[in-house]
Amino acid sequence: MVQAISSFGFAAGAVRQTASPRQVRWPGKHWSDDDQLSYSGGVAGCSWPHYRTEARRLVSARIMPLRLEAFEQLPKHARRCVFWEVDPATLGNQDHLADPEFEKEAWLSMVMLEWGSCGQVATAIPDDERSHTEPPCLGYVLYAPPRAVPRAQRFPTAPVSADAVLLTSMGIEPGQAGEDLPQGLIARVIDELVRRGVRALEAFGRTPAASELQDPRTADPDVRPVLEALGDCSVDHCIIDADFLKDVGFVVVAPHKYFPRLRLELDKGLGWKAEVEAALERLLANAQLQQPVGAGSTAGNTLSSTECG
Repeated sequence: MVQAISSFGFAAGAVRQTASPRQVRWPGKHWSDDDQLSYSGGVAGCSWPHYRTEARRLVSARIMPLRLEAFEQLPKHARRCVFWEVDPATLGNQDHLADPEFEKEAWLSMVMLEWGSCGQVATAIPDDERSHTEPPCLGYVLYAPPRAVPRAQRFPTAPVSADAVLLTSMGIEPGQAGEDLPQGLIARVIDELVRRGVRALEAFGRTPAASELQDPRTADPDVRPVLEALGDCSVDHCIIDADFLKDVGFVVVAPHKYFPRLRLELDKGLGWKAEVEAALERLLANAQLQQPVGAGSTAGNTLSSTECG
């Protein structure tokens, strides 16, 4: 049987597992890449290790590294979106791919094989942990070395810094999770990258002014390459909001009216532990719950925060 090969030169499904988990060094506690994070929003006044301990006792969302065998669990748009992964210039006059899901899975295979885990996925915690039914995906976030992201070269604020990993896309299923889940996903990305020795996380943001960019043919030459997209991809759906990035601690390092480049320092030479705790404290401060830990949920906080029995 002939196995189809993607435009990356990889067969989709070529990688079905990432490297073996690494031990996490944290005072008084040991975590591994296989550890799951039960996230229920920020806990005011708690340090990160204490927060993680508390969060594990709360029922909400489970955040774990993306593995290729769970590809089908991603939302439909996430499986079909190749905005970051495929350069439209390589397709000539074509404006779509015959099988975008195949291309996306092949890209994930390539990155996982060469670099390691490149995403985090939040799923609902089932009422019955013994159930064999796949829990629904509540949200996801993807990131990769900039050299593996063709779209990164098309931005007017490129290139991404040599010491940074690029945060590419994030999605939260509407009506499925609390408003603080995005902060939880970013926190998990930071946790993962600091343990891997990455110095910074960068992202191309989308400002509110970008909504005025409707037709690539009438746009300024410096943004036209960004607007060229395949299928149902668009800057509105596929680029993370710049205001959100600033809210969780990123700072603009390359200003632009539409597509600034932002950066979150993970290590300034002051020690990895102090830096990650400081970064995560900033995230938690933006996701504080109005109620004490363990209180019942309200209409404004859809994530459950009931204690496990």
